[in-house]
Amino acid sequence: MKGLITMVDIRAEFIEQAKFLSRNADVLPGGLEELAARLQYSADTNTPLRIKLGMDPTRPDLHLGHTVVMRKLREFQSLGHKIVLIVGGATAMVGDPSGKSETRPALTKEQVEENAQTYFDQMSKVMDVGNAEVVNNADWLHKMSFTELLQLAGKVTVAQMMTRDDFAKRYAEGKPIAIHEFFYPLMQAYDSVVIDADIELGGTDQRFNTLLGRDIQTAYGKKYPQMVVLLPLLEGTDGVVKMSKTYPEHCISLTDSANDMFGKLMSIPDNMITRYFSLLTDATKETLELYDKQIEDGSVNPREIKLQLAHTITAEYYGNDGADAAQAEFINVVSNKGIPQDIETVKIENGVNIIDVLLRLNFIQSRGEGKRLIQGGGVKIDGEKISDLNYTLNLENDVVLQAGKRKYARLTK
Repeated sequence: MKGLITMVDIRAEFIEQAKFLSRNADVLPGGLEELAARLQYSADTNTPLRIKLGMDPTRPDLHLGHTVVMRKLREFQSLGHKIVLIVGGATAMVGDPSGKSETRPALTKEQVEENAQTYFDQMSKVMDVGNAEVVNNADWLHKMSFTELLQLAGKVTVAQMMTRDDFAKRYAEGKPIAIHEFFYPLMQAYDSVVIDADIELGGTDQRFNTLLGRDIQTAYGKKYPQMVVLLPLLEGTDGVVKMSKTYPEHCISLTDSANDMFGKLMSIPDNMITRYFSLLTDATKETLELYDKQIEDGSVNPREIKLQLAHTITAEYYGNDGADAAQAEFINVVSNKGIPQDIETVKIENGVNIIDVLLRLNFIQSRGEGKRLIQGGGVKIDGEKISDLNYTLNLENDVVLQAGKRKYARLTK
């Protein structure tokens, strides 16, 4: 593309568009200049760019970490470009090992279809899914002949595959790498050929896979192969490990209630406030710099800035009224040490172990999680911490059970 349009030919409006789209992103290979050139060529030829995002529906719900990429898709949509959403009906049945130290379990066709059903409703909270082109890569990958598959495999070397960090690490450690795992990045790359992608979006852990798409497109004759826009991986509420449903205690799901979403956002470390603002809101650079300065010099309590963050993000999914109510509830429960007004009353027989009660109420997902919660002082009955893992209920009157900071139930016999 640089050979088509040089920097001096690019008009200022497309430089500004490229700066807008490059915010928080790593744009490869030509950076802002090449992106601006493509944007201008798209406008001059009245041909919207085709923006690719592949999704393997490994879980049925999405979290705020996923919305970092979705928000970038929305920005491309706002400029009139075409979003192509690829449901990984074929690739999910292989499993991408990116960032994993071992083979990732593959999904069945039924699991893929079941999980995919919920994806688009959740994505619609962030972007215009109805105006996107939605395809399933099973439609072409499952139809490839063995000869076509061998031809595809012949376009990349084992040495190239071993430049992937996870493959190289596992090989050095003597851990197994199944041959079919090499086909995941090949399949993802071939998707770019089929849909004729101009730009592919992904997280920073998708660098190898997305750049391989350029090589495969070139091998199949595309003159100007796709650019790659990589977005940061958002940390969970602990501020350390990337947000993932693998760590539910640090994950903010798009299916969380307004109260839970608000409360979880209020639990992030102070040093993550401006990062969340940057990746999850439309806050300007000037606003972020002001918040950083206020937190650093202590002129504003970080809690006040965090309240603005929690309200801004919660309002995006539940409206201002929902965010207002969630903030009021948070202040009542956490700041004023109150109890939520709308907690559920549950009938529990005496003699039941406290961990079994937590499981029955869906306050925890496993016994191990329950043990950790109790040992960390996160389980209370009428405000008193429960420290005994073998504690059993012996109710004479109704009591309030609290698990963590936001889960409550009134227990009655």
